Parts: sequence; C-alpha cells; structure tokens
Amino acid sequence: MKQIIQSFKTGQTILEEVPAPQVAKGTVLIQTTRSLVSLGTERMLVEFGKSNLISKARQQPDKVKQVLDKIKTEGLIPTLEAVFNKLGEPLPLGYCNVGKVIAVGEGVSEFKVGDRVASNGQHAEFVSIPKNLVAHIPDNVSDEQAAFTVVGSIGLQGIRLLNPTLGETIVVTGLGLIGLLTAQLLVANGCKVIGVDIDESKLALAKQWGIIPFNPRNGDVVKFVEENTNGIGADGVIITASAKTDEIISQAAKMSRKRGRIILVGVIGLSLSRAQFYEKELSFQVSCSYGPGRYDENYENRGIDYPVAFVRWTEKRNFEAVLQSISAGKLQVTEMITEVIPLDNYLEIYGAIGSSKSIASILKYNETDIVPHNTIQLKEANYTGQKGVIGIIGSGNFTKMTMLPALKGSGANYKYIASKGGVSGTAMAQKHGFSHSTTNVDDVLKDEEVDLVLITTRHNLHAGMTIKCLEANKHVFVEKPLALNTVELESIMEAQKKSGKTVMVGFNRRFSPHAEKMKSLLGTSQMNVIATMNAGNIPANVWVHDMLVGGGRIIGEACHFIDLITYLTGSKVKAVCMNAMGVNPEENTDNASILLKYENGSTGVINYFSNGSKAYSKERVEVYSQERTLVMDNFRQTDGYGFKGFSKLKTKLDKGHKNQFHKLISQTKSGGSPLIPFDEIVNTTKASFAAIESLKTNQWIEL
Repeated sequence: MKQIIQSFKTGQTILEEVPAPQVAKGTVLIQTTRSLVSLGTERMLVEFGKSNLISKARQQPDKVKQVLDKIKTEGLIPTLEAVFNKLGEPLPLGYCNVGKVIAVGEGVSEFKVGDRVASNGQHAEFVSIPKNLVAHIPDNVSDEQAAFTVVGSIGLQGIRLLNPTLGETIVVTGLGLIGLLTAQLLVANGCKVIGVDIDESKLALAKQWGIIPFNPRNGDVVKFVEENTNGIGADGVIITASAKTDEIISQAAKMSRKRGRIILVGVIGLSLSRAQFYEKELSFQVSCSYGPGRYDENYENRGIDYPVAFVRWTEKRNFEAVLQSISAGKLQVTEMITEVIPLDNYLEIYGAIGSSKSIASILKYNETDIVPHNTIQLKEANYTGQKGVIGIIGSGNFTKMTMLPALKGSGANYKYIASKGGVSGTAMAQKHGFSHSTTNVDDVLKDEEVDLVLITTRHNLHAGMTIKCLEANKHVFVEKPLALNTVELESIMEAQKKSGKTVMVGFNRRFSPHAEKMKSLLGTSQMNVIATMNAGNIPANVWVHDMLVGGGRIIGEACHFIDLITYLTGSKVKAVCMNAMGVNPEENTDNASILLKYENGSTGVINYFSNGSKAYSKERVEVYSQERTLVMDNFRQTDGYGFKGFSKLKTKLDKGHKNQFHKLISQTKSGGSPLIPFDEIVNTTKASFAAIESLKTNQWIEL
C-alpha cells in the first residue's frame, strides 16, 4: 500500500510503498477514501525535518540535555550513532482519516464490514485503528466533511475545558483550521465569539458564520475586546494559534475579565507574567488533543471505555459529537476545503506547505475495492540451500539501534523484517538490505528458507512468538525476557523439547570482552559477585512496568545480571531472596536488591536501582575470589587486583551485542552446541520469577 512519511533526517516527504497493516484484536481495518492534511501540525513537522542539526537542537533543548547525559555515560561515538539513527526514523504523517471498514478484529462488536468511519488514522491506503478511536459517520455527512472529525474534536476538547455558558464572550486567537472549527462550535453553543487572525480571507469566512473578526495588524486587540464587552473583558480565551512569541499569552491575559479562563490548544511561547494572572485570578489550562482517554493505554489500545456517568466526553464521544454537529448543519466545513488532491499528487500540498495559504487540503484515495498486501518484496534475492537466513519480528529501538548494527558483518542472510505498522520495518529493511518487509508474522514462519527468527517485540509477546517459531521448525533468538510467568516458560520448554531447535535469549553481557576476560581469570573457584545497575528512571506509565505487558524491570531487565553471574560462577541459582525500597513495595519495583545462592556455593548480589544519578556509571560488577578482586566499570574498563599478569582491560563501550550475534549466526550455519545452554536460560528465568515471589512472601525461594 501507499503511505505518506516524513524523514527528519533529509526533510523529504515521501509517498512510500509499505506492507498493509493487519487487523488485530480490538481494532478495525479501514480502507481509506479521504484524509485531511492538518496544515498547522504537519507544516511544523515538515519544517522541522528540513531544518539543520543546529536548528533541530535549538527547538528541542530537553533532547540536547539527554544527549549530553548519554555522552557522559556511554561515550561520544555511541551517542552520535544513536542520535543519527533516531533522526533517520521515518514518521508517518496524518491523523484525520475517513474510510470504510474491511475487517473487524476480535472483541469489536460496534462495527461491521462496510461501515463508513472516521478515525485518527494516518495518510495511508489502509489503517488498523483501535475501536475507541473510530466513529460511525452519519449518512448525510460526506467523506470529505467527515475528514474534519478529529481536528474538530481537538477544538471541541478546548471548549469543554473552558466550559462556556450561554451569552459569554469568548475570544479565539488563531483562525486556522482548528480555530475556525472552534469558533463555529462556540457560536453553536450560544456564545459571542471574537475571532483574531492576520489572514483577511479567514476573517471573512469567520464573519459569514457570525464570528466577530479582528485583524491585530489593524489595531489593538485588547482594546477591541474591551470595546465589545462594555469594558468587562472576555469571559474566556481559546488560543489555537501556532507561534513562538510570548505576546499571545500576554494579550490573552490582558483581554480577559477578572477570573477569566484561558485555554491553550495551539503551540506558543509561554513566558507568563505572574502579575497579569495574579491581579485577575485568571485560570490557565493546556488542552490535550482529542479529549479524555488520549495517551491512556487502557482506553486507546485495550478498548476499556470510561463509564459515561463519570466521564461524559471521551475522545471517541467527542468524535461522535463533531460528526453530529456536521450532520445537523451546526458546523460548516465544506467552505474550508481549499483543494482535493489525489494521493499520488501529494506533493502539490506538501511541496509548498511552508508557504501555503490553504485552510484545509483533502487527499483523495482509490475508492474501488483493493486487496491489502501484508508482505512486499524490496529486492530480488535467492536463499535456496543457504543457512543463517533470518527473519526479524519487531522493529523497535532495540532492533534499529542495537541488533541491526551488531549483525553487520555476521554473514547472516537478511530476508524479513516484520513490524506492526509496516513503516518502520520497511525503512529498516531498505537500509540494511533485507529482501522483504511484512506485517504478517505467519509469512516469516511459513517460509522454509528462514531458519532463524529473532524476536524483539514487547515482552508479553515473547513466549507466544517463541512457541510459534519452534512449532514452525525455526531456531529462535528472543530478546530478554524469555517469558513472564511459569505457565509460559513451561510451554516453551515443552515446545523446545518437541522441536529440538535452539532457543537463545539475548543475555549479551556474557559475550562482552570484559565478561569473557573475567571468566578466564576466575576459573571455577567459589566467588562473591556484586552487580550494580544504575538503571535510571522510567515513567510509571510506560509499558515495561505493566506486569502483564512488560513484566516489570526485575523480570524484564535484571535477568541480564542473573545470567551474567551464572556465567561467571559456572553454576546455577538454587535460591533467591529479594528486598525492595519502600514500606510496601509493589511487585513491579525497580529499586531492589536480589540475593542469589548458587549450587557451587558462590553468592551473587544484584542491586537494581532506578533512583541514581545519570552522571554515574550505568553498570558495575565486582568479583571477590581467592584474595583477588575484579572491578568492571560500565563494560569499558576492568581492573584486576591480586592477579598475576593482569591489571587492566580498557575498551570502548562493549556490552557484547556484536560478539553475541556473530556467534549466533555462525552457530546457526554450522551447528554445534547452543551458545547458552537451555537449562541455564530456564534457570535464570525461574530465578527472576523467584525474586518477585520472594518480595511478595518475604522469604527465600528455592528453585
């Protein structure tokens, strides 16, 4: 299918051929008929992409700070590589989509094939959208009119936060697309509306709909508002403008009455004058997109609705309200359509987007029934009779930033990258020379030429994907963790036994030159190992903390160090005890100390902390054995004390990824023993589960 994407690296806007998405649980698959180009938001993205590195840095000072912190802990070269990889990531454009439903996912009952719907889908011939972000289109509303649904809901949410009453005077600053929709909805709500903009054509259009127009180039907007309110001032101001200046917020405060309300929908400078807000006791609030539910994983992606009695207006119900307003004639949108352009001619819009005076541009798609293709071939390649033919499932940061660079030069034969949406996977496939990009995992598993599948999805999918790969007679590499619970682990063990194929987990630390050197120096003696992970904070709402999705950071990340200590000691864990910070720590804690007893008498301590300084080394391992000590600092330097002939090993940051993947490809091609014995992988996984069980039961857990 065709999809419009933006490159932050080159600034180009491209109509790319990518595999169509699949319908998933809780989603509907939509064939697009129209999509609206949000000229304000998309202009900002396109212009950001075209700007140079210095300009990009100036626009995102918070990101610059993150880069500087990363340089301190990981070094200059790895940081620059990460930055350029991030800039090379394609960004799908668009969020105002209209089309017809062609497939319905499991758990969706409110839609059926053939329904006309509006959604926040992108500029693509097919989109798969969660049901809470999709709304039915009334019969008397055309597809072009319905394309205004999502931008209309952005304005509507600003109005709901303002909570205007009949007869109030409201100023709308910025009469772009969202501003004009907002002003119309306010008029329909019984408000006296003053529209402010410097574009006379937009002011003329607003006047037709009963909005009082004002061009700030022709006078003082504050005095104009005072004159139109008998000196009282505006009851409310909704800012839908996009500008860097702080003058807009200052004017909003000056034109407001005492205890007036100001709502920010657009993007402006926010250097506030305390005196202006203090003297009038003004209220100021920033509106978040389409309404309640936005960015809530449970609402948007899991389909869990808010009870209408407690949250009357969600983002979906805002979609429906906008469509009802269009249907009833309360919201006029046809007059705002400047142009309707076929998708193939998209550059007529995007080529001049920086100077465009258009209000609303509509992209028109092929409306005849077309079959969505989930796999596309990017180049000719013959893998007949070859080994080490790989398919990658997952196209997130780990695949892009770590796995693919590490696989370079390994001798792997690149065939598939499977991704959920198709855009990121296709970009990676093109860059690294894969022959196919797909959104259908089954196409990878059915291909007899593929002998190794590498899984880098979210953690809750690891076990199921691993089992499917084994059942398809494939060797498997799965990025840690292998499983999230005992049931999943036992199912994998059974599948592995039946298939006889290798299961490898991404415990890369043991393949670092530092770990290998430490292992060679220590021999088989008993030892005490202390591993400290200065993990850094991850916000509580990120999926890794969800025990059902990410499994928490102990199961999902601390397992790395359980495996590393197992490797160094040459033994398996036999008992685990974990204590965590806090009076009543949760099972998804990321501030904990884990004690490990090993079968050979060695002991391990893992300090996994998220509350440390980013300026300090991220990972540190100390080993004490036979009056000797090894100290490894962040996989860049290892110091030895008491060892004859060894005092120091110094390298660039090397956590073993390259060595791990090169050995994996070699082992896949030539056979031989697994790189990590499967029973060790199982033991490490069980030990991570035992750590959580220990926290909950406050006792040692025997494996």
